[in-house]
Amino acid sequence: MDQAEAPESGWRGSREGWLEAGYQALIEGGIDAVKILPLAKRLKLSRTSFYWFFQDREALLAALIEGWEARTTRPLVAATTQYAETLPEAMLNVLACFLSADVFDARLEFAVRSWALQDEDVAARVKAADEARLAALTRMLARWGHEPMEADIRARTIYLVQIGYISMQASEDIGTRLERIPMYVKIYAGREPEAREIARFNAGIRRSHG
Repeated sequence: MDQAEAPESGWRGSREGWLEAGYQALIEGGIDAVKILPLAKRLKLSRTSFYWFFQDREALLAALIEGWEARTTRPLVAATTQYAETLPEAMLNVLACFLSADVFDARLEFAVRSWALQDEDVAARVKAADEARLAALTRMLARWGHEPMEADIRARTIYLVQIGYISMQASEDIGTRLERIPMYVKIYAGREPEAREIARFNAGIRRSHG
C-alpha cells in the first residue's frame, strides 16, 4: 500500500504543515507540482488528512496566495514606514527588506509571478500587490519631501529594479550586492547614505544571510 494512502495513524499534521509543503512544492516545481497526493507523500501523511484542513485543492491555492502576500507585500509596506532619521536610512530599510533572507521571500515571489502567467485571477492579485507596493514606496518618498511626480518615478525605479533582480534570478553574490548599495541609495533617494548607516545596514544583512 502506498504510504500516502495508508490508514490514519492518529496524526494528521497541521494546516501550517500542509501550507509549508505547498509553498515548497510551488517554489521547487511550479503550480503544477502543488497537488494533494504528492504533498501527502512529502509529509508522510495520508491523502485524507489534507481534508481536515482544506476543503479542496482550490482552498489550498487560495491560502498560498494569502500567505504570499503576508511574506512579501506586508513586510515591504511595513518597511516603508519603519523608523528612520534620514531619507537614506529610510531607503536602506526598504532595501534591507528585499535583501534579508527571512523578510521578503524572493523565491516565493518568483514562483507566484510564474504562476500568474497561467492564471488570470493570480495575475490580478499580483497586479494589485504591485500597485500597493508602489503606492507605499511613493508615500514614503513624499513624506521625505519629494514632489509627487518625482516620488512616483523614484518609487518605480526602486521597485522595478528590485523585482527585476527576482524575475531575472540574478546570481549576484551578497558581497557584490552590498558594494553597490550606497550608489543605489544615492540614485533612489537623491542623497548619499552616511558611512555609519551603511555599516549598520551591512551588518544586519550579513547576519540574515548567516
